[in-house]
Amino acid sequence: MVTRTGGVVEVMIDVALVTKLIATQFPQWSDLPVSAVANSGWDNRTFHLGDAMLVRLPSGEHYARAVAKEQTWLPKLAPHLPLPIPQPLALGKPDSGYPWPWSIYGWIEGEIAQHNNLPNLDLFAAQLADFLLALRQVDPAGGPTRTMRGGSLELWQGQTEAALEVLKDRIDVEAASETWRLALQAPFEDPPVWYHGDVAAGNLLVHNGSLCGVIDFGGLGVGDPACDMAIAWTFLDPSSRAVFRQALKVSDAIWDRGRGWALWKAMIVLAELVQTNAIEAGSAQYALDQLIADVRLGESARL
Repeated sequence: MVTRTGGVVEVMIDVALVTKLIATQFPQWSDLPVSAVANSGWDNRTFHLGDAMLVRLPSGEHYARAVAKEQTWLPKLAPHLPLPIPQPLALGKPDSGYPWPWSIYGWIEGEIAQHNNLPNLDLFAAQLADFLLALRQVDPAGGPTRTMRGGSLELWQGQTEAALEVLKDRIDVEAASETWRLALQAPFEDPPVWYHGDVAAGNLLVHNGSLCGVIDFGGLGVGDPACDMAIAWTFLDPSSRAVFRQALKVSDAIWDRGRGWALWKAMIVLAELVQTNAIEAGSAQYALDQLIADVRLGESARL
């Protein structure tokens, strides 16, 4: 079902819709069961298709723009990366009241990364760093450039100021402001490289305590990789954060900008300036606590 609220298209994305889309466009798979995954994202809704595939439908027009990018670039990036990433198997078209393109991917076995399924967080941090290093080393020629995550933090100045005002009685405003100031004073002057754009626990899969896959490349682009540093505060602890930074061999400027990305996201979630999912909401306070602890330890400029 499609509704319009204030000019915004809202679509009911459920098992019935996915089943109809599959039957209409990919009848060779119409006998396979469809079921919702346990932890579906906010930007996209994800469903099991049989045992070896998944269906991913953007939840809005803005997110639908990433479909063609993923279909084009993920097959080209995959051979250069040390871990599995989504493999596009088919491209769906708008149909049955659903207004945007959508994708079918191969299923990657694994559980979403959580502290309780990662007994060695240092190992996980090193594995993630290896993946991001490999991603950055892929030739960026022709890759999509984006300003949302791969550009300047100044784009989010207004949101950050608004969040500081909302949270002024709940957080250490001085520490948060200092973190943001240092991030803005660390300009991006390096050659652009590939970045994932949303390195968060919900997009990292683990098996038997090890990182086994990376998913959701809707934010993929070529530009400043600092946005991929945010996981250091949204999920890692001080020990694994140090392992992560050392393995990545990033500059002080990238690290400071990474703090800025983590701070911005944590504050806008806590201030309820954006709609989000339970995983992101849960990591927001954790990230803010980690960031402010850095400042209080005198580590806001250097780990």
